Amino acid sequence: MNKRDLFYKMLRIRMIEEAIANRYSEQKMRCPTHLSIGQEAIAVGVSEALDRNDLVMSNHRAHAHYLAKGGDLKAMIAEIHGKKTGCSLGRGGSMHLVDQSVGMLGSTPIVANSIPVATGLAFASSLQGDKKITVSYFGEGATEEGVFGECLNFAALKNLPILYVCEDNLYSVYSPVNVRQSSIRNLCKIAEAHGMFAKEGDGNNVEESLEIAREAVDSIRNGNGPAFIKLNTYRYREHCGPNFDTDLGYRTEEEFKLWLERCPIKTYQQKLLDENVLSEQDTQEMRETLSQEIDDAFTFAQESPFPEFDPDYELTYAE
Repeated sequence: MNKRDLFYKMLRIRMIEEAIANRYSEQKMRCPTHLSIGQEAIAVGVSEALDRNDLVMSNHRAHAHYLAKGGDLKAMIAEIHGKKTGCSLGRGGSMHLVDQSVGMLGSTPIVANSIPVATGLAFASSLQGDKKITVSYFGEGATEEGVFGECLNFAALKNLPILYVCEDNLYSVYSPVNVRQSSIRNLCKIAEAHGMFAKEGDGNNVEESLEIAREAVDSIRNGNGPAFIKLNTYRYREHCGPNFDTDLGYRTEEEFKLWLERCPIKTYQQKLLDENVLSEQDTQEMRETLSQEIDDAFTFAQESPFPEFDPDYELTYAE
């Protein structure tokens, strides 16, 4: 485990998404955006436990998953700008990111839809015997959909190589869990009832997220079937869009400030400073390098052409 690398990857995602938020008002990015600011440790930790050939299926909040899996930054920014050089040829926008070269099979904004699609991918891997693990990312609200239980049952029945990752940021849009679910509902116990590995942890701690993901991945690779992990975290921006929304009243300023103190990047940076793994100079140099990379990506996107109805644009299905 390279601690500096974990920190760098989280910082990179944070700075990229902050740049998207800061530039969104320029009206050049016209698709809805769901930012992962505050949730970076999960994507980085889980991706670190995977091989390059393993597959990922994401949801509407997909940027961090795409970037952590090795997706191309220029292609992602171009996609959000609706340009032909985007990772989905400018047709999908922020919520439909694909890069098959790194195993990012896509993202889908329909609530819980990443679950059956990923389960299907895992079923294909099982039939083909290709040894790939598939990851399905979804929010806690998605577990209220019937397809969640159906897929857990099917995955357990077929002993599928799939890791279900629930990112619990406390809210489904504006609704807290206590107005949607029984207080004694326990997602890990639901997964365990299907006979699969299940574990809950601190999704704002990148090392803990990585360790739990590795345990789950090892269980899958050892032939024990599907696994489920629930990682608790918090989003800092509004459900959809670049702004802060504590003025809306569905969450308090006190709660927001409490979670700011638990920021995965802030706390991990301090940990690495205390361990002499990182210095203030190191972080400054990282920020400078990342700022240049991000500026280059936005320049690339803005200079890229919009899609046209040509043969490349019409390539919808695999040959």
